[in-house]
This record gives sequence, structure tokens and C-alpha cells, in this order.
Amino acid sequence: MCYNNYVKINSKTFENCEPEFVLKTVFGYDEFREPQKDVITSVLNKNDTLAIMPTGGGKSLCYQIPALIFVGITVVISPLISLMQDQVTGLLTSGIQSAFLNSSLSWEDYLKTVDRIKNGDVKIVYVSPEGIATSKIREVLSSPEVKVSCITIDEAHCISQWGHDFRPDYLEICTLRNYFPDAVMLALTATATQQVRSDIILNLKMKNQKVFISSFNRENIFLEVQLKRKGITQIVDYLKKHNGESGIIYCFSRKQVDDLTKDLENLGFSVLNYHAGLSDEIRAKNQDLFIKDKVQIMVATVAFGMGINKPNVRFVINNDLPKSIEEYYQQIGRAGRDGLPSSSLLLYSSNDIHKIRYFFDETCDVQKAELLLQGMVNFATTKNCRRKALLSYFGEIYNPDEKEDNAAKNCCCDICSRGKPELYDVTIPMQKLMSCIIRTNQRFGALYVIDVLLGSKSKRIIENKHDKLSTWGIGKEFSKEEWLELVDLLICENYLRKSGEYNILEITETGKKILASRAEVKLPFTKTAIHGFPKKSAGYKNDYQDGMFVAAKRITPEKPALNDEIADKITESLKNWRKRKADDLNIPPFMIFGDKTLLDLAAKKPSNKNELLNVYGIGKAKSEEFGRAVLQIISDIVNS
Repeated sequence: MCYNNYVKINSKTFENCEPEFVLKTVFGYDEFREPQKDVITSVLNKNDTLAIMPTGGGKSLCYQIPALIFVGITVVISPLISLMQDQVTGLLTSGIQSAFLNSSLSWEDYLKTVDRIKNGDVKIVYVSPEGIATSKIREVLSSPEVKVSCITIDEAHCISQWGHDFRPDYLEICTLRNYFPDAVMLALTATATQQVRSDIILNLKMKNQKVFISSFNRENIFLEVQLKRKGITQIVDYLKKHNGESGIIYCFSRKQVDDLTKDLENLGFSVLNYHAGLSDEIRAKNQDLFIKDKVQIMVATVAFGMGINKPNVRFVINNDLPKSIEEYYQQIGRAGRDGLPSSSLLLYSSNDIHKIRYFFDETCDVQKAELLLQGMVNFATTKNCRRKALLSYFGEIYNPDEKEDNAAKNCCCDICSRGKPELYDVTIPMQKLMSCIIRTNQRFGALYVIDVLLGSKSKRIIENKHDKLSTWGIGKEFSKEEWLELVDLLICENYLRKSGEYNILEITETGKKILASRAEVKLPFTKTAIHGFPKKSAGYKNDYQDGMFVAAKRITPEKPALNDEIADKITESLKNWRKRKADDLNIPPFMIFGDKTLLDLAAKKPSNKNELLNVYGIGKAKSEEFGRAVLQIISDIVNS
């Protein structure tokens, strides 16, 4: 880095000046944000200080201003090389002499930087937690010519095993006390629960510490969560709503990042990728293009964005469930750092939970990882205000001003904007599902149980003889996606749970009680048919035995006789009609009627709606929706 290209402020110019003078003269601001002034005052008074401030809240000024006022240097421990480089570049443009010591420097540049530090030409020095542990860097900072006045730990949550991004190297930072006993210590982070805050204070051996916690509420970020059902379609629809805006899409794995980047690029979006599998050169180039608005969308793993200084990110999409609320909060906090309206979209499915748990073995404490994950799941599935749930996790109470009008109150998240959700009676579908889980001995995952409900003849179901169960084929009033949504809702209500490596569906004690009591269950089922749920299942008389749904009257589907030419015409005409109707509705034909239903219709040739209900796979909803057209087709052929 060429230091001669920047205007330089004499390193002693602001020593012992007032913070407000430095703020205005160097940074051009007239006043501090809360709680910047209190944090800076605490540091200048030599109190070890922990400051919890949201992304974009101005944490950097809390050490940059004291660094200029103190005699000597401030050492900033930062986790990423790219972050150090960005910070140094920003400081140099403001005339503040700063430098970094890391592996990106050539040996020649490293020696030049060391000389500048020893000569008193540098006020702020950035190092990594790994670097500060080396004798080479400690010897430089312990030189007789160097006075370390402040040690700042950025992203301090990394020191806590309860934090979402624990790094063992951070635990070595406390040993700096032995080298610089007179230096004040400042720990900064955007995300820290009470447990994490306690860990930071303990692990850094802070003394006479002061703790400052600003509000976690980022009022300008709209919070939205959707079940992941349509793949890339949901992302594309969202991007179209934010056409021309800058945004970040986070994915779980490198492969997902690369695949999604390629798909979006093929669709004409301005997009690049970022993950640890790319070379340093490519990552730096892509990040630079994104920061400079030369590309609009960055698809990345969690490796991207820590400390990124881009104020106009208008949206953040999480394409997978984050491992914790802390991780989620930090990622969405990269949107709207300029305070202008921005938004976040979280797409999640139960499979995300399975993926996260798969990597638990790599964590230091599986129990802690599970608790962090459960907090994230609770947020994603809440039916109440998301902002309230998010702030509650960090111990903050969200009470919007009662004087605000309804429009202002309802703009904070997707749930509030929709108003109170409409609930639907899912009692019968729930009983069918739970009954099927029980009859398959609670040994299978959701997809298998749903296949049984839909009457699948897959090899596995036939081999297990589950096509002989009374619950086989009784769930055709719903599509597979609708059943999956119901499973998710029942899990949210603690009626079902997924266990083990294969996400086996089990009925909880709460679920057993609700099933045995036959109590009505209403849930915000979003994929309901236009006319709502059928009040009774397709072609079955409802009955119960030992708390389980039982198909007491099973309708046997028929096949047309071999020489029934009318039936053949009916079958062919119904298939053509089904195809046209499916195209109109943009759904697969089998979601209207399965082939078995068409054959039963052709064999029985119903002439009215009552007879239609005696056909396999046709319940009240489908009778109401499609009955007139079906009966007309049959009548025209029979009477021709």
C-alpha cells in the first residue's frame, strides 16, 4: 500500500484534545450517536470497556478517536485481512496514519511498516488474533520505542463459546495483559447475549469494566420469513421487487453459492460469488466490484461481509437457516447501514435444520450449538411480531410508540404487515397425518409418511406392506407440498418433532393429547384451496379408535371393463381436460386427479354430485371445484 498518496495528519496533532473536536475536525460529524460519547469517555478514563452496538452503529469511532487522543498507539485485533485493509484505507483517506501487520505484506513492506511503528508515525495498528499470538509481532509492539495505550478487540463475540462464531485464537488475547499491563482494553461487537457478554469480560480478564449496550433495533430493516418451497423462483421474485438495488444472498455451502450465482447470471442478474474456496485474488476482486457498485448482488457464504463498509446494501437474503440468531442478526445488519429503508428475507425448511446438525460434531459443544439453533428455529417459526421476537432474544423489550399510526406499527415485519393471520381448521388432516405416523411405527421421515397418505406404490412402500394400511391413500385432497407445510406447522406447535439423523417424524406428548382429545386444531395454513379445507376426507367416513383416525368406510376404486368403449372415451376426455386445467392453474395434473380417480370415474360414470363423492379420491372440495366440469364431460359422452 502506498502511504504517500494520502494527506497525512501529524500523529501528535490531536493528543489530549477533546473528543468533539476530533470528531468534527477529522471525521466531519457534528455530534456523536448513542452511546459513542460514553464509550469514548470510558476508554479515555482508562476503564476496560465492552460496547455492544449494531452493525452500522459507529463502533469504529469508539477506538479511532481515543487512538488520536492517546499518546502512543492503539492495537486493533481484527479477524479478517480484508477487513483490516478496508479499515486502513478508510483511515488513510481521513489522514490518520495507520497500518496492518499480516500475511498479505511482503517481507520488505513488513519491515517498512515496523519502522513506521517504531518511529511513531502510526497511531493505529491492525493485527489478527493469530498474528498477535506470535513472538514476532509481540516483540515489535514491546519495543522500547513503542507505547501501547489501547488494545481493541473487534468482533469480540468470537471469544465466547456461546457466540455464533467462536474462534479459539481469541482466547489467547488475554495474555496481552502480561505485555501491556497499562493499556486499556476495548471490546466491540454487534451481537452479544448476556451469556456472551459475561464470557467476553471473563475471558479478556477485564478490570473496572464498563458495559454499554445500545438498542439492537434496526428500525429501517423490514424482517420477512418464508418457507422454502419454490427454490430459485422465490429468490428471483424477490430480486425483481428490488430491481437495481444492491444486496447480499447468503447460502450454506460453497456449491450452493456457485450454483445460485450461475443460475442468476444466466437469468441476466448482475451477480458475483464469494466463499473460502475462491482464491484471495478473486475474492478481493469480487468484493471490490460489489462495494463499488459495479455489481449489484453478491452470493456468498458466511465468509463474506464481516465489517464490510457498504452503506447502501438494500436487502439481505438468507437462502438457508443461519446457525443462530446472532449470526442472522449480524448478516441482516449489513443492510441499510445508511439508515434508509432496507429489507431482509429468510428462506428456510426443516432440511436446513438437519444440515446444521450434521456439522455439530465439528463444534466444541453440541448442546450449546443445539440451543443456539433452537433459538433461530423459534424466531423463524414465530407467529408473533418478528422484531419483538428478535429483540427479546437479546434481552430488549420492543414496545412501539403507542402514538404511531397503524401503518407505521405494521411495517416492521411480514407478520405485522399481514395483520392477524387467518386460521383454518386442520383437525382432520392432522389426525390423518398422525395416524399414518403411528401406523408406520414412527420410523420414517415426512416424505415417506406423505407418500403413504398419497397412495404411492413405490418399491419401499410395497416392500414394507404399507400399501395395506388403512391410512394408505387417504390424503389425496392435499398435494405433497401442502402436507409438508402442515408438517412444519405441527412441528411449530410442538405436536410433532423430528429426531435422529434421518429426521424421523415422532408425535410429542402434546400431540398425543390433542389427538386423543379430538380437539379442534386451527393453524395459519397458507396453501389452502380457494374454497378452504374439505370438512370430511375424500370418500371416507370419519371414525376414531384409540385416538387414531380410522377409515371405517373405504371406497374401492374400480377399473372400466375391457369392452367398455364409453369408459375409454370418458378416460381420454378427462385426461385432456385435466391437462388443460393443470396448465391453467400452473400445477401438475396429478394434483387435480390421479389416474386412479379418472379410471374410477370412467367405470362408475357418476351423474350427480352425491355419486361423485363415492368416487375414489374425490372429496367435497374437489367436488365443488371440478365437479361440474367432470359431470358435464361424462354426461356428454354417455348421452351422445
